Amino acid sequence: MGHRLIQLIGEDPSLTLSAAIDHPKDPRMGEDVGAILGFGSLGVPLSSSLDRSADVVIDFSSPSATLPLAKLCAERGIPLVVGTTGFEPEQKKEIEAFASHIPLLISANFSKAVNLLFRLAGEAAKALGDSADIEIVERHHHFKKDAPSGTALRLAEAVAKAIGSTQFIHGRSGQTGERPKGEIGLHALRTGDNPGEHTIVFGLMGECLELSHRALNRDGFARGALDAAKFLAGKKPGLYTMQDLLG
Repeated sequence: MGHRLIQLIGEDPSLTLSAAIDHPKDPRMGEDVGAILGFGSLGVPLSSSLDRSADVVIDFSSPSATLPLAKLCAERGIPLVVGTTGFEPEQKKEIEAFASHIPLLISANFSKAVNLLFRLAGEAAKALGDSADIEIVERHHHFKKDAPSGTALRLAEAVAKAIGSTQFIHGRSGQTGERPKGEIGLHALRTGDNPGEHTIVFGLMGECLELSHRALNRDGFARGALDAAKFLAGKKPGLYTMQDLLG
């Protein structure tokens, strides 16, 4: 994601890369990020901290890295776009609290198509009610640290809200018995370099409805994050969503 963000920033005349941050143990620390990516000098060295001024910061890292970065952005009054997933409930609350100081947009997925899928999934669940058995299947690359994905959890929340359910089950094994009404199943697959696939299955007696999204590469996520950065620039402090951006 970092590579694609930098490359797409270079293609957008309205954006300028001001800093590039990675883990301090990265052996390329201090090198020009343009040279690292193989398309010439950008005058921006790879750094382990936000040591340059910026209008907006985009974060795709890990929960342990996002928390201190969010605190730093709040101290400096810099809007923050967060695409990191895998937060514990308390971590998410801690990050969201910074929205009282800065414009903050947190999303499990920045794809415009996926954010439309959230809406469609909720509408389908509401229309079908408890007559449908709802299962969510997600597939990602084997490097992904958290499971199920943040997008799968967001989809589960959308359908749960629509049908008034709080019954989530993560996979099944052994003698589980008959499937209870209102249960929402989540299943995570980790294979190869898959950038992301999500399918919501609405199973009825005699028929089945499926809503799916498949990412062909990471550009949809990266472009959505850049749109979010443009959206946050100049906004008042507050907690924003992709639905705010999409209207």
